[in-house]
Amino acid sequence: MNDTVLLLVGHGSRFHGGNAELLRFAEQWRARHPGWRIETCFIEHDAVLLDTGLDQAARAARRVMVIPFILNAAGHVKMEIPAAIAEARARHPEVTFEMARHLGMGREILRVLEDRLDALTRSLDLPDPRTTGVILLGRGSSDAGANGELAKMTRWVFENRDHDLVDLAFTGIAWPRLETVVQRQARLGMTQIVIQPVYLFAGRLTERIQAQVDRLRVQYPRIALALGERFGFDEGIFELLDRRAMGSDSTECGLLECDGCKYREAAAMEHHHDHSHTRI
Repeated sequence: MNDTVLLLVGHGSRFHGGNAELLRFAEQWRARHPGWRIETCFIEHDAVLLDTGLDQAARAARRVMVIPFILNAAGHVKMEIPAAIAEARARHPEVTFEMARHLGMGREILRVLEDRLDALTRSLDLPDPRTTGVILLGRGSSDAGANGELAKMTRWVFENRDHDLVDLAFTGIAWPRLETVVQRQARLGMTQIVIQPVYLFAGRLTERIQAQVDRLRVQYPRIALALGERFGFDEGIFELLDRRAMGSDSTECGLLECDGCKYREAAAMEHHHDHSHTRI
């Protein structure tokens, strides 16, 4: 892969340590593959944004493999990154640009989440799963498909485990919110609840989650609440990225299936826009 640059594209965060965690992840990934050329950029909130990252990668390679380091395929993955790649292809016609799939909500992420849930239940001294509720807590998106992917993951967890209640909640934009789901599970008789944020790295929202859980512990003193950690440095994430980089996914093709479709080509015409988001 000496003529290829692997460009990890993170979302970007205003949180002082969020982007630094992705950079540290990239350092660890390089250490695993000394012969690979791995670079990073962010969609927003960083000095090296997407267009700059693509240009820097193109100057040093004949092939650039763009890997969205993002869990859900919302607007950034479906529209913005492909549009930026289309523009980079025009700026660098001598370079081949390809886009790998984002991390997604597949069986690999399910294994990571279930390992985290096992650790959380051990922290509660392995209580009866029938009275132990599970909540997967996502970021929330205005894209219904992205929220649906997390709903699918929630169902998979329910199918694989013995818990009576496995629910989905969102930190913002989508509903229901964490407080509502905890209230529901408390009314249905759960005596302990494990909450696993579906987040790769630290950010402003992970700080908010901790504050919410602290308040819920005061509100529900008879219920044991166990809060999981972000999981971006999990071994399963490194293994998943290895497969993305090598194009060797067994259940999914290496490239995003709609790369180059007419909808993306149309979206490329609207690439230049502000990065405003709904702030909850």
